Amino acid sequence: MSEVKINTKRKLGFISKNIYGQFAEHLGRCIYEGLYVGEDSDIPNTNGIRNDVVAALKELDVPVLRWPGGCFADDYHWRDGIGPKEDRPYMVNTNWGGVVENNHFGTHEFFELCEQLGCEPYICGNVGSGTVQEMRDWIEYMTFDGDSPLANERKKNGREKPFKLKYFGVGNENWGCGGDMRPEYYADEFRRFCVFLRNYGDEPLYKIAGGPNSGDTNWMEVVLRNAKHAMSGISWHNYTYEGDWDHKGESYTFDENGWYSNMMDVERLREQLDQQLAVMNVVDPECKVDLIIDEWGNWFNVMPGTNPGFLYQQNTMRDAVSGMVLLHMFQEHCDRVKMANIAQMVNVLQSMVLTEGEKMIVTPTYHLFRMMKTHQDSERVDTFYDAKAYEFNGRKIPKISISSSVKDNALTITIANTRLDEDEELEIEIDREYSEISAQVLTAADMCDFNTFDEPEKVKPSALDAKLSGNKIKVTIPKMSVSSIVLK
Repeated sequence: MSEVKINTKRKLGFISKNIYGQFAEHLGRCIYEGLYVGEDSDIPNTNGIRNDVVAALKELDVPVLRWPGGCFADDYHWRDGIGPKEDRPYMVNTNWGGVVENNHFGTHEFFELCEQLGCEPYICGNVGSGTVQEMRDWIEYMTFDGDSPLANERKKNGREKPFKLKYFGVGNENWGCGGDMRPEYYADEFRRFCVFLRNYGDEPLYKIAGGPNSGDTNWMEVVLRNAKHAMSGISWHNYTYEGDWDHKGESYTFDENGWYSNMMDVERLREQLDQQLAVMNVVDPECKVDLIIDEWGNWFNVMPGTNPGFLYQQNTMRDAVSGMVLLHMFQEHCDRVKMANIAQMVNVLQSMVLTEGEKMIVTPTYHLFRMMKTHQDSERVDTFYDAKAYEFNGRKIPKISISSSVKDNALTITIANTRLDEDEELEIEIDREYSEISAQVLTAADMCDFNTFDEPEKVKPSALDAKLSGNKIKVTIPKMSVSSIVLK
C-alpha cells in the first residue's frame, strides 16, 4: 500500500478555472453540424446553436472558449461573418479540407454561443493575412458603447449593447500557418498591432501573444525580450501523440506499445513545459506574463473513411488518463499557467462531444473534465506521494499522478493510474478530518473501448469504493483509470 499525505494548510497557488478552457475552430464538423446547425434545422436549436450539445457542455462549467482558430484565424476576415446571412460571402477553407465556408457562424453567433454556455469569449485575431486596421475595427465593432460608425453597424446587425470581451489573441502559430515568420519579425508585428488594439470597454483587453511550438525556446525568449511590455499572456502549443508528428498512431486501435508511447510523450511535454517556464522565469522574473496553453491534447490519425482535413478521431481511456496527467501538470504550474484550451470541443481531435446528424454522444475526455471541474478556481494544496515511476523505452513514466485542491471548505483529490496491468492501493492521510466523502472512477474493460452512437455509455464513470475513517482514506485505484474524490 502506498502512502499519500495531504497538507491542506500549505497552499501552493491559485488554480484558474481557465485551465479547463475549450477551443472551437472552423475545422471539420466542429462548428457546423457540431455546435451550429442554423435556425431552420430540424435538430432542436436556440438561435441556430444545438440544444443537446450546449446542455452537455454546460455540465462542464466551461470557463472560456477560444475561436475562430487555429490556422483558420489567420485566414479569417471578420466582416465576412456579420450582417444578414444571405449576404455573407463564401470562402474556401484551404487550411482544413478545402470545403466551402459560408460564414453563417460569425461574431454575433460566437458571442451567442458563449452566452448560452455561460463562458468567457477568447477571440484570436488575424495577423497572418489581415491588417492592423481590420483588427482594430473588429475590437471597436465588438466593444464600443457609443456613437460610431462601427458601433452603429453592430447595433444595426442586432446587438444594441457592446459584447463583453477580455481575451484577445494577436495571431496564431505565426511561426507556421500564421505567416511563417521569424520570432524577431513577429515580435515587431505584435508590438505594432497592439498599439491599435484600444480599450473601448470598462475592462482592459488581455492581449495574448502568439507563442512557440513545442520545444522552441528561442521563439519564447526572442518574443518575450522584445515585446513582453505589450502582452498579458503568451500562448504555447504542444500536442501529444502515440509517437511523434510523423507517427501519430491510431485513436482507437492500438496495443500496449501504443498506450505507453502516448504516456511517454506526455512526459516529453512535461520536460518541454519546464524548459519554456525556465525561459520565462529568466526573461520575465517578475512573472508579469502568463503562459496560455491554448492548444493541447492527443492528436492521432483520422478515423478511416473520414476527410483527412477534418481531424475526426475517437476517444478512449488513453485520452482520459493522459488528459488527467496533463491537467495535473498545468495545475502544478498554476503560478504561470493561467489558461489552457484543449483541442477541440466537438468532433475534432480530443473532443468532449461527437455528433452524427441528430445524434450526440459524450467521450471519456468529457467525463474527465466533468470529474475534475471542482478544481476550478481552487487553491492547490501540498500533496506528497510516491509516483512509482516505471521505464518504457528508456524513459521514466510515473505510475500514479495526484493533484489536490481546496475550495469552499471542500477538498478535491484526483488520481490517474497510467499502468495497464496493476491496480494501486492507497492510504491517503489528510491534516484534518472531513465528514462526507464522494468518489467516482472512470475506467473500461479494454484500453481501446470507446463510446459509439450505438453504445453511448460503454465508457462512463461509476462509484469508487473509498473508505473514510477519521483523517484517512483507503482506496484502490484501478489500472488505466482516472478517479475523483471530494471531501466535505
